[in-house]
Amino acid sequence: MSLHTTPASADDLRLPELNKWLASLPAPALKLDTLRPASSDASFRRYFRIDSPDGATFIVMDAPPPQEDVRPFIHVAGVFGETGVSVPAILAQDIEQGFLLLSDLGSTTYLQLLNPDNAHKLYIDAIDALVHLQIHSKPAVLPEYDRSLLLRELMLFPEWYVGKHLGLTMTEKQTASLNQVFELLLANNLAQAQVYVHRDYHSRNLMVLTQGNPGILDFQDAVFGPITYDLASLLRDAYIQWDEEIVLDWAIRYWERAKRAGLPVNPDIDAFYRDFEFMGLQRHLKILGIFARLYHRDGKDAYLKDLPLVMEYTRKVAYRYKELAPLVKLLDELEDKAPQVGYTF
Repeated sequence: MSLHTTPASADDLRLPELNKWLASLPAPALKLDTLRPASSDASFRRYFRIDSPDGATFIVMDAPPPQEDVRPFIHVAGVFGETGVSVPAILAQDIEQGFLLLSDLGSTTYLQLLNPDNAHKLYIDAIDALVHLQIHSKPAVLPEYDRSLLLRELMLFPEWYVGKHLGLTMTEKQTASLNQVFELLLANNLAQAQVYVHRDYHSRNLMVLTQGNPGILDFQDAVFGPITYDLASLLRDAYIQWDEEIVLDWAIRYWERAKRAGLPVNPDIDAFYRDFEFMGLQRHLKILGIFARLYHRDGKDAYLKDLPLVMEYTRKVAYRYKELAPLVKLLDELEDKAPQVGYTF
């Protein structure tokens, strides 16, 4: 769920069906004339807010079949909810029509509220919630974040960012070089311990709550996968950037908490941070492809402004590791930039 509100158009064919469904619900009582847009996201899903006579508010999800399927959302809401983290409760559902009535976690996202004064507390809350979620992980409950899925995500970069957005066709040598980097990332990602992975655990999907902070949204794509993935989503956020030393501090605080909780993070902090960076790089290459696809295929240009930050993250990590030098060279060639050198590790 993101921040872009989408008013319903007059010829919205689903709205009458949605209203009819809401009117048929025995409880809770709802004031149908208060239905209003709450937010939409990068998919076909959209969200409305509706009031009850006693002043309470609820969220209505409209996930139109066949493009969307509410069953994964329902499943993950149950799995995550059982761990004790704050997720919306499902109060009513119509799976065939793609309608859900949810409890309302408010309208203030982390992204809206974050500033240098409150960031530390909000991020520590998010880290504590992440550790709490991860310690309850069990295999065979969520789909596996396996090699084929990780590779499919990486391939969004050459197809959509390089091919469609930059309008370039890579040479055989460049393709082989990129595939070499992909293999390095996959080997690292797949060697990491496996836990529940939200997959978009970042400032747009975390709601600021007075109790049980944060509220967690947009979890329907959750999987069982690499332990550093959600931390990379949180600390190397495509929508907000923090100084490297602050990110390092938060990463270490997560690592210390995870170790105390008995989570199987890499016991060596340098090796753990490398895991975190390689996982983040996989994610950012994927995001470059996704943001390009949202624009070129789906006509959504709001994400183009976020591409420079994602590319900055990508380049910074690639510069830091000698084995990622082929990626730096490739990016320089694709973007026609002069080669730069600077390895930390």
